Amino acid sequence: MSPFLLRRCAGVSLALLLTMQAFGHIGDRFPAEKKIVVDPVTGAPLSFLTSQPRGDSKIYQTHHQWTSDGQWVVFRSNRVRGQAMAVNEHTGDIVQVTEHGYSGMLCLADHSMNLYFVRLPESQPPTAVTGAEPATPAVKAGESHGAAQIVRVDLGKLFLDSAAGTVGPATDYEHVCGVVPSELGAVGDVALDCTEDYAYFRVAGRDVAQRHLAPGTKLEPDFGPRHMGAGPTGLASMNLHTGEVKFIVAVPFQIGHVQTNPWVPGEIVFCWETGGKAPQRTWTVRADGTGLRPLYPEASYDWVTHEAVITKDEVAMALMGHRPVGTDDAWGACGTREHPTGLAIVNLRTREMRIVGQTATGSGFWHVNGSPDGRWACGDDFARNLWLIDRHTGEMILLTTGHKETAADHIHPTFSADSTRIEFQSAMLSADNRTMNICVVPVPAAWLQRTYSTKLP
Repeated sequence: MSPFLLRRCAGVSLALLLTMQAFGHIGDRFPAEKKIVVDPVTGAPLSFLTSQPRGDSKIYQTHHQWTSDGQWVVFRSNRVRGQAMAVNEHTGDIVQVTEHGYSGMLCLADHSMNLYFVRLPESQPPTAVTGAEPATPAVKAGESHGAAQIVRVDLGKLFLDSAAGTVGPATDYEHVCGVVPSELGAVGDVALDCTEDYAYFRVAGRDVAQRHLAPGTKLEPDFGPRHMGAGPTGLASMNLHTGEVKFIVAVPFQIGHVQTNPWVPGEIVFCWETGGKAPQRTWTVRADGTGLRPLYPEASYDWVTHEAVITKDEVAMALMGHRPVGTDDAWGACGTREHPTGLAIVNLRTREMRIVGQTATGSGFWHVNGSPDGRWACGDDFARNLWLIDRHTGEMILLTTGHKETAADHIHPTFSADSTRIEFQSAMLSADNRTMNICVVPVPAAWLQRTYSTKLP
């Protein structure tokens, strides 16, 4: 073979190798990076499940983080651009769990080792993880990304084969549950019903949503300085066994943060997404389209954000108190401590709201969560501190700090299913003060040993 052909073949081989490295293969394994770091302020033991600057980002706090066996944490990463990873909390093993990309939310099942997500047409290359909010694509009403698939991955089989070194092709683990018609404009804002029978997703297609609105419905324009929030949009479902797609409901504003109740089939919570304060942020509806209503009817001075279903009957949310009293700008006169603010919990059944805590100074709570057993609540602030609240006593402690205000994103805390630990993302170890890693901190042992004579209402 001539030297020219040798050089050309070598160049082609190198290009193929780089392409393979760029996309990787499902089941590929990566060296463990796990390390324990003691928080220099609080003394809390921090389990960094990843510790290298690979562009890690946790699943949003509205969704499950752990697999149903409680062993693996699934996360977004740039280790392989556009693919998802899982890390074993005990061994630190890292495994690639997608091969052909995904869009938006990663949805872990409650009672099986299945992972679900939306996959856009393969003509669209996977995008790198930036860590910036929102966690789902910021697609406005009327935009369409073509026909999308909802895909299931059998993580149980994948982890066994990966450990044994017997991983087959992606089709051995991935199953296309169905295809979403392109006119619906599915973009990855998706949630899984607790029965694992249905997935619910945002309909960005303006024409379809318009057809399902009641005649004469006033469409909402963009709200606030980020020029987001205009409608109409809607929600639809897919039967994960048959692939049947049904429209659920249309609203005259932009839907975001679609999530489900992990204990109640067919209960959906979502928001009016404006990129900041909304006229009416939180909403709930049943999967059959009935029961559409505001979750927490807010006043014009309330800045409500980052709602998350935390127990069978409750949703946590932040009533922001991050702006000086007297502020009145493009967002309006809102988000100040002239009115009640803090970590609020709304009961889906009684509709009662209670504020369970607030930071004394600073931004106040920003992203919030609660333990499934109802004992604890937690939240972060602008400084990337993580606070823990005993819901029975009202006691609040600083659990961990030092996660750098320069980080690429907020820490977004989420409780484990057994209510004993919290996963978040942190830039504590990053030399560039921005790149984030996946971290787990336990609820203090002394708190776990507490007993109470009464139950919370």
